[in-house]
Amino acid sequence: MSPLNLVIIGGVAGGASAAARARRLSEAANIIVFERGPHVSFANCGLPYFVGGEIAHQDDLLIQTPESLRARFNLDVRVRTEVVAIDRVRRIVRARNLDSGVEVEQPYDALILSTGGIPLRPPIPGIDREGHFVVRNIPDVEAITAWIGSGPTRNTVIVGGGYIGLEMAEQLQRRGNLSVSVVEALPQVMAPLDPEMAAWLHTELVSQGVTLHLGSAVASFDAPQPHEQARASVVVLRNGRRLPADLVILGLGIRPETSLARDTGLTIGTTGGIHVDDQLRTSDPSIWAVGDAIEVRDLITQTPAIIPLAGPANRQGRIAADNVFGRSSRYRGTLGTAILRLFNLAAGCTGANSRALARAGIPFDSVQLHPGSHAGYFPGAEPIALKILFDPGSGRLLGAQAVGRDGIDKRIDVLATAIQAGMGVEDLVDLELAYAPPFGSAKDPVNLAGMIAQNVLAKLVHTVSWDQIASLDPARSLVLDVRSDTERRNGSIPGSVHIPLDQLRCRVAELPRDREIVVHCHTGQRSYFAARILAQAGFTVRNLSGSWRTWFTATTPIPPP
Repeated sequence: MSPLNLVIIGGVAGGASAAARARRLSEAANIIVFERGPHVSFANCGLPYFVGGEIAHQDDLLIQTPESLRARFNLDVRVRTEVVAIDRVRRIVRARNLDSGVEVEQPYDALILSTGGIPLRPPIPGIDREGHFVVRNIPDVEAITAWIGSGPTRNTVIVGGGYIGLEMAEQLQRRGNLSVSVVEALPQVMAPLDPEMAAWLHTELVSQGVTLHLGSAVASFDAPQPHEQARASVVVLRNGRRLPADLVILGLGIRPETSLARDTGLTIGTTGGIHVDDQLRTSDPSIWAVGDAIEVRDLITQTPAIIPLAGPANRQGRIAADNVFGRSSRYRGTLGTAILRLFNLAAGCTGANSRALARAGIPFDSVQLHPGSHAGYFPGAEPIALKILFDPGSGRLLGAQAVGRDGIDKRIDVLATAIQAGMGVEDLVDLELAYAPPFGSAKDPVNLAGMIAQNVLAKLVHTVSWDQIASLDPARSLVLDVRSDTERRNGSIPGSVHIPLDQLRCRVAELPRDREIVVHCHTGQRSYFAARILAQAGFTVRNLSGSWRTWFTATTPIPPP
């Protein structure tokens, strides 16, 4: 029996993982990898940090080379070679060397597509002007650094407030000689976060000198007028504002690269990605697809989705190779677990946010809290803004978000694991997590989130969210602040009444019984105590989830540009 011919189109996370796994499963197989770019396996998630200088050498971005893959895995890797056609009947791909122009035909028994994604470039007038760059591969960041070094570069405009846009904002600001502006059509950056969680990032960006233009779509990229100094273009917003730019970074997201799949007649999903089953097989039983090019199943909403992340792409490559060689492996779906460092903050998320759940018609409840990253009595504890979303009936976890200076990654990782395991909020209470004063608390923030949600499920407390405060009817509701006098002097919710928690029992007669009492403190713990006191005294009472810290951060206006 002749050895199996496996052809992989595209390298980086999905394709390179598939190739390495395939070799571990079969020493006999002929494994050929075609890669259109000059690098078959590189750290595209590290590209912004090369621009900012945190990664000092370009070679540090290279994970594997064609030579190292041949030496270790006996792989035939052909870079700068583009597959231009797939003949599914003859099971042959036609590939063209981009340097010589020579075309070859390569037969396959199994084919894996890892064609990745293409940066979005919407048809905005002037978008292709010189000095406009995307961040997708090593040649992109080489071009950016070369442009910065080739002439005076002061004003940088980043269009898009997603992961790449924010990482580039941090890194370009880090260079110290650039004035950085971020333009985002949505009213917030980092769309996977709920608005009140993204508000922490707005505050951090502004405090670091980055100018924010939120809710501001780009109308055009114009040539500069005589009085405007701009090497690249003038970014014109739909509100009429003109932003002269010496450098423009387009961080508008990516779309799946499916042209090859479309041309060969493979089924394309409703979201625009290649349709695959749970074994990552396409509509052709001899062809699999992985990575940013495919449509996945959202693990929470069970709907088709495009979720381009390196971790899932690596796992998909492994699973596809398993199935090529007869090992039945299945891809469960994607949670979208991700994390971002933004100057002194980290922001992480997993599962669905409020908008996704509402859009899918999935009922949910949520709680917010602000625990410390480790024991408060040990030096260096930092506050965490933590939010979990859960099914109001069963308590099953649906999503989580966290922002803070320390301990964000491990809380999001624990919560992502809990969601994968199908846990509910009651299970969070019982998790036994590592504790020592420098690392955590006896009641870890994850435990505390479970306890608060458990109280909500048990109807020991009813909650109100920060965005409902403005719509409360004063004739029916009274906002009660139970913080200390000092805290109250630093700011208060308009129209609220102040009774410190330790005076509440003896002053309860001051509160009206014909109105609902909405109680808050600084972070939510003392107001929960107050809510229990008032509920047992016969009042109708709700606790402001996340309390003053969440309300204040979410409602404080961003300084105008």
